[in-house]
Amino acid sequence: MITVAIIDDHPIVRAGMRTVLESTDNIAVVAEGGSGSEALQLVEEYDPDVLVLDINLPDKSGIDVTRQLRSQNSSTAILILTAHDDSQAIFELLEEGAIGYVLKDEALETLANAVRAAASGQSWLSPTVASQVVQRAFKQRTSIEQDVLSLPTEENLTPREQQILSLLADGLDNTAIAERLTITKRTVQNHISNIYGKLGVASRTEAMLYAIRHGLVQVSSKENISDDS
Repeated sequence: MITVAIIDDHPIVRAGMRTVLESTDNIAVVAEGGSGSEALQLVEEYDPDVLVLDINLPDKSGIDVTRQLRSQNSSTAILILTAHDDSQAIFELLEEGAIGYVLKDEALETLANAVRAAASGQSWLSPTVASQVVQRAFKQRTSIEQDVLSLPTEENLTPREQQILSLLADGLDNTAIAERLTITKRTVQNHISNIYGKLGVASRTEAMLYAIRHGLVQVSSKENISDDS
């Protein structure tokens, strides 16, 4: 059973998320609150597997709560919930240790899957957020000293794996990749599992960042990707 604590200062939002999660097998909401102080208290008291944390709280920001929990070596996975895809906040939170970032306008459809991913240690990013992560990583590539890194070479991946990795780095999901390459989703999943093993990563987000930062794929700027990060 995956245990979850929900922190949002809007009771109606909390009630909606609780309803969605408690109607899902193997997920139990063990606590809820409306402030950053309550988040810290409830994590200490209940030690939930996942904390669904609103970024905008009346007393502390989601960034402050995330930072404090990580400084305490909390094992609770932090899944950020917000109405805005703020570029700076996204990267501050990911750098501070949040494992995922879900936009409120899609939360009811994706929250259960996001919680499952977070509980298993996998990153979960809303598609809009994933695009910004890709763009940010692309920009940061020039600051990385390639000669001091132990990198896999492109030859470690098969041509098909390189192709799929490139599409994954462009933010495509498994269905879109399968349609683009005219193969089955199962085949895509198998290739992605092989890519994870060869690159030593455990999630799509890690694979995207690794590929872009280490120059394994080329990603061009796109008009529909935010450039204000």
